Amino acid sequence: MRKIGFLVFLDCSLLDFTGPLTAFDVANRLHDDPGNKLYQLHVMSELGGILESASGTAVVTHPLDRSPFDTLIVAGGAGPREGVLSANLIDYTRHAAAQARRVASVCSGAFVLAAADLLDGKRATTHWRMATRLQRMYPKVDVDSDKIFINDGKVWTSAGISAGIDLALALIEADHGADLARAVARELVVYHRRPGGQTQFSSLLEMDPPSNRIRQTLSYAREHLHEALSAERLAEIACLSRRQFDRAFSAETGQTPAKAIEKLRAEAARPRVEAGEESLEAIARAVGFDDPERMRRAFLRVFGYPPQAIRRAQRQQEALYR
Repeated sequence: MRKIGFLVFLDCSLLDFTGPLTAFDVANRLHDDPGNKLYQLHVMSELGGILESASGTAVVTHPLDRSPFDTLIVAGGAGPREGVLSANLIDYTRHAAAQARRVASVCSGAFVLAAADLLDGKRATTHWRMATRLQRMYPKVDVDSDKIFINDGKVWTSAGISAGIDLALALIEADHGADLARAVARELVVYHRRPGGQTQFSSLLEMDPPSNRIRQTLSYAREHLHEALSAERLAEIACLSRRQFDRAFSAETGQTPAKAIEKLRAEAARPRVEAGEESLEAIARAVGFDDPERMRRAFLRVFGYPPQAIRRAQRQQEALYR
């Protein structure tokens, strides 16, 4: 039996940890020998006792447990979001991670792992709204703001809220195979793997950089996706030299200009691909990819699937409800 520790915080979103916790609980009930549980679930906080969640619901927790866990999952909360973490908590996280087979985070729990130096040099994700802040606070982390979850070595990170369920399903599949993970997903009435690629809500379309120069440049790019948008042209829009622009843009968005424009175009193209009313050639031209092959390569990088697969998955999903 694998011991799973959930580290939670004041003002946490309940679904951050109850989603994955429920997935593991369902796995316990659905596997071949339900009398022998696959997972032992343990919810704890720094001081233990009752915590108030963001919704006001009380959560009963145990104090920090120094015994080894197979998996430590760190949820989000007010403290992690604001970077207010005690030295004791950071030390505990390092200690628990060193003993664990794997360590994971949901939403702003990534800030705890980063503060404990567990994400240095690794790819990681968090809720799209907090990705830029994570990158600024911890520049040694390679933050990917688009992914639902990321596995890099023994470290797993996921986006916020419901993405914790996707993370738990992936962990269950890694432990006990796709059949059990698929059965758990069916029981929870969620996708085993989200169709159309594992990507979050568009972070770039909603991004609001702190400086007017970069904010206005992104607004201009969104309105002119069908045109050539070189870094030189964007630097002119921002009234900065190319070198100043590249540095400022990366600092405020966590992306290079070229990567950001590619993602903006892919995100603009995706709903049109899913709608299925236009040819892929027409969509590619409309959003600035020029040809379908460039759009296909961009979709693979951004979403993990080519446009044809996303369109096919959308049609299959629509067929289920006819």
